[in-house]
Amino acid sequence: MAAQYQVSGSTSAAISASVESGIRSGDLAPGDALPAVRALAAELGVSPATVAKAYQELRQRGLVATAGRHGTRVRPRPPVAARRAALLPPPLAGGRDVSAGQPDPRLLPPLGPHLAALATEIGPPGGYATDATLPDLAALARERLAADGVPDGELTVTGGALDGIERLLAAHLRPGDAVAVEDPGWANLLDLIAALGLRAVGVPVDDDGPTVGGVRAALAAGVRALVVTSRAQNPTGASVSADRAAALRTLLDGRADLLLIEDDHAAELARVPLHPLAGATPAWAFVRSVSKPYGPDLRLAVLAGDEATVARVAGRARVGAGWVSTVLQRLVVSLWRDPATADLVRHAADSYDLRRDGLVAALAVRGVAAHGRTGINVWVPVPDETVAVTTLRDAGWAVAPGRLYRIAADPAVRVSVSALDEADIPALADALTAGRKGPLLTHSV
Repeated sequence: MAAQYQVSGSTSAAISASVESGIRSGDLAPGDALPAVRALAAELGVSPATVAKAYQELRQRGLVATAGRHGTRVRPRPPVAARRAALLPPPLAGGRDVSAGQPDPRLLPPLGPHLAALATEIGPPGGYATDATLPDLAALARERLAADGVPDGELTVTGGALDGIERLLAAHLRPGDAVAVEDPGWANLLDLIAALGLRAVGVPVDDDGPTVGGVRAALAAGVRALVVTSRAQNPTGASVSADRAAALRTLLDGRADLLLIEDDHAAELARVPLHPLAGATPAWAFVRSVSKPYGPDLRLAVLAGDEATVARVAGRARVGAGWVSTVLQRLVVSLWRDPATADLVRHAADSYDLRRDGLVAALAVRGVAAHGRTGINVWVPVPDETVAVTTLRDAGWAVAPGRLYRIAADPAVRVSVSALDEADIPALADALTAGRKGPLLTHSV
């Protein structure tokens, strides 16, 4: 715990409020350890049960996580706005930041011409009775999903992939329910599950997607939902293969007690065939965002699924946010219909593939087996993440520590190639393998 912050309080509510205040102020930063239960109880003059209840409340709200001998620590992204404290240290002056996982802004299609065109044809202002999903967007979305083998179903629109997943989980599950997620997996999803008061059950993932044995074990553990990344898995770049999809569909066939969620966030940027699991279970949803191919500021995702599942999501949105802006929907329709934009997206996909494959190959030549079949990230196993991150930072490279993405998976670091030029690959590969005779990296044999 940060030395300058002292937890206070004489009741469990006051103690949890004190910890939350420390997180908001930034005096308790992501990853900071809280005192042991008995030690804090002695310091505050309360019973250990009081402190334990406070920590339990903080865990249920997703502010902290308890990891055995590692104690209780502030989560990487606790669901409370902080005035300061950053998740990752700023890169060194003159250094390169390959940690962010954002698309390359140089490769995003320009929005200006499409916005200008919309301004001349937008028509009269809409009202509160506006349809949630524009017919033109729904028709194009159905056509694009059908081309990828996603079964026909109901369809709605959400404010991005994570918004869609949150609505799905909130509509189907209750606090305390277990959700099977890829391990390592999307850090934002892990934080969301904690914030919803749900329990994450890790499923090992290899280059072909979630392992069959891992999913089987999660089902035996009583999970109520399974979240699978179809392609460009974050952080490993895994893509569900045809054989893996067939095996998982057989395993999941008819599971009426399970909500199956597929996240195809990379969409057109993933230059490998889609092998959907959609329809294997009665309750299913397939979520496809437009943020990676067209820009992170386009907070829109198409959500397809069975009638009951989509009705729950659309109905809950109707009494809350209402709908995703029809101006934004019209912009996405314009982008989808533009052949020049499609060419730009294909060029971006080729560029990401070239950089990602180049880094994986460069590491392989240097004796390091990294992962990155699709997408914009490369997952590099290391024995010690702190040593690796610090060593690379000293060499002028900022990478993301694997602890943000792991539950029980082995240590690693994540490198985002979107901030990498081809000419940078040899230097980065050298930096990643600089300790190959020491503790920096795990090597293939």
